[in-house]
Amino acid sequence: MSDDPSSSHSAANHGRSHERSWLDRLLQSFSNSEPKSQEELLKIIKEAAKNRVVDPEALEIIEGALGVSHLQVREIMVPRSQMVVINHEEKPREFLPKVIQSGHSRFPVIGESMDEVKGILLAKDLLPLILEPRENFNLCEILRPANIIPESKRLNVLLKEFREKRYHMALVIDEYGGVSGLVTIEDILEEIVGDIEDETDDEEEDFIRQVAERDFILKALTPIEEFNEFFNASFSDDEFDTIGGILTHAFGHMPTRNEVVELDGFTFRVLYADSRQIHLVRLTVPEKPTV
Repeated sequence: MSDDPSSSHSAANHGRSHERSWLDRLLQSFSNSEPKSQEELLKIIKEAAKNRVVDPEALEIIEGALGVSHLQVREIMVPRSQMVVINHEEKPREFLPKVIQSGHSRFPVIGESMDEVKGILLAKDLLPLILEPRENFNLCEILRPANIIPESKRLNVLLKEFREKRYHMALVIDEYGGVSGLVTIEDILEEIVGDIEDETDDEEEDFIRQVAERDFILKALTPIEEFNEFFNASFSDDEFDTIGGILTHAFGHMPTRNEVVELDGFTFRVLYADSRQIHLVRLTVPEKPTV
């Protein structure tokens, strides 16, 4: 081993020179042929990631950030049927078990129906009740204004609004003005960086979660037997144990976010995957034939 400091200095310079060469080439790509579409831009960035100018995690985030500009709120919202709501006439002893069990931090408060939204309850605003229980507690006095948005709003636009106006939840309405679901800032961020788990997430959470009439969020580790039973499907488990295995085989390569494959009428769109495996997919089931 050489003790010559100039040797290591030269090697370091060579490494920096190699890195700069890829950065220069990346910048040169923009100056010589400015990308005319997101597809061209992603092609350049993927080439940079292939040559380790951009790390895989950064590539996934860039793809996710570009992807949200194509998605609308209706594609990721929590549907009306799965919303945890509180009626404005409920007393603390009636709604507190619901608050505790769900683990959420924000709750829509409704009137006589789901479409009559009174406002948003922040769980932290209930803390004074611990120190000073009140007989004449009025839930409506501590509500925050509800933010109402249409199903068609683009996710990138909504994320900007979340940041600028400093709110974290919005209620979604359909074309007739009825509440169709809700969306949070975390829902959008998960589209960009992948699934975000916190201390309230159940480790034994179900593999399959319905998000719309024909759409489901599916963990790639869902056992094929469980998938078949849930959707009355008939995928073979001779070669693979999980849906992720079937999908990877069907793609023929390790897919990236938003790649789609159709199998036996089921449409699978990758929501989150890394260089080793698929983690989360969105499933659209076949439309039921009309009688």
